[in-house]
Amino acid sequence: MNDKRKLTDIMVNIWMRGGLYILLSIPVLTGIGLYWKAAPLFHDHSFTDLVFSGKWFPMKGEFGFLPFIYSSIYVTVLSFIISAPLCLFAAVYLTQFGNQRLLNFTLPVIDILAGIPSVVYGVWGILVIVPVISDHVAPFFGANSSGYSLLSGGIVLAIMCIPYMLNMLIEVFHTIPVGMKEASLALGATRWEMVKHVVIRKGFPGIISAFGLGIAKAFGETIAVLMVVGNTLNISISPFEAGYPLPALIANNYGEMMSIPDYDSALMFAALLLFVVILLINLFFRYFIHKTEKI
Repeated sequence: MNDKRKLTDIMVNIWMRGGLYILLSIPVLTGIGLYWKAAPLFHDHSFTDLVFSGKWFPMKGEFGFLPFIYSSIYVTVLSFIISAPLCLFAAVYLTQFGNQRLLNFTLPVIDILAGIPSVVYGVWGILVIVPVISDHVAPFFGANSSGYSLLSGGIVLAIMCIPYMLNMLIEVFHTIPVGMKEASLALGATRWEMVKHVVIRKGFPGIISAFGLGIAKAFGETIAVLMVVGNTLNISISPFEAGYPLPALIANNYGEMMSIPDYDSALMFAALLLFVVILLINLFFRYFIHKTEKI
């Protein structure tokens, strides 16, 4: 009987360790595979030329990724600026000021938003966001725009990121001990002072983690952005100009024009850039969370 139990423990241990190692190996194997496919591009092009050049002429063997990187960062930052304050204040209100009934109604709505396919958000962006920017927002600021712009991509991305960030923030605020909040109120703090000095401060690592998740998701989103951002090579500070993010480049061109030398490797290099940037974003936020937890 003891031998059977020991054998069972060994098998379970092997199974759990094996599952863990498989999970840990997935990002490593992904990075290795992308680098292996992108490596031929480095024979004729340096890394700095690829990343800091704006010349994109595949027929001539010129692959400059700067406009794509710029558009990806621009759209991601726009979406974060729009979604982060909305999610933070909504989560604070739902958990600290609103009643349980409102929270119970909101949670299924958030789950529905999270489950909507990205192509539906893209169609919604074309039907609603693009005309509004073209006919109302851009003229209000004295600009001309077709509506297919970086701002459209940022708004659609913000809407897509809200359910993920908001869900996580609500869970973070629910973990704050009730005793700490009641102690703060008992000492004479107003409800907002309690939120500011207890809820926000205690939940700060979780808030940062939620924001990091939102940024990573926004940076790698493809279909919805592809449909509304314009897909035009451009480097402009105006949000009303069209852009061409890295995910849209890969989705639009992979499988086509593969007869062009190094074109396949160039698209794999774009995927590698996406992979590395999202990895760095996650590592940065994990480090930031680690530092804030010590404070």
